[in-house]
Amino acid sequence: MPALILMSLWQAGGGTILLLAGMNGIPKELYEAAEIDGASGRRQFWSVTFPQLTPVIFFNLIMGIIGSFQVFAQVFILTGGGPDNASQMAVPMLFDEAFRFYHMGYGSAIAWILFVVIMAFTALAFATSGRWVGWCT
Repeated sequence: MPALILMSLWQAGGGTILLLAGMNGIPKELYEAAEIDGASGRRQFWSVTFPQLTPVIFFNLIMGIIGSFQVFAQVFILTGGGPDNASQMAVPMLFDEAFRFYHMGYGSAIAWILFVVIMAFTALAFATSGRWVGWCT
């Protein structure tokens, strides 16, 4: 399991690039106005940078939720489900049931349950985001 967790850190690069692009899209005039008003660097971050980046942070959150449920290659290559299914995830189990054991109906049921679980977590994130992401209200 620790190896799987360390491997998942490699996927943080895409979110970082999106955050950097979002930071480059923040108008410099907002920082100039905050500086004229006497805001410190910390205040500028919380009053200008963070509110402008909340849509990007929210997008990264949604993509992270979806991606965390769809782990396949790491588990399949490293452990194959592990000793006594210790590192078994939903997608490798779906693959095994459908394509190794030819239980297509069971594999399809796992896929539908995975879809419903991902949709539930995504809907929960959208429902609770209205307070902190301005464009979701």
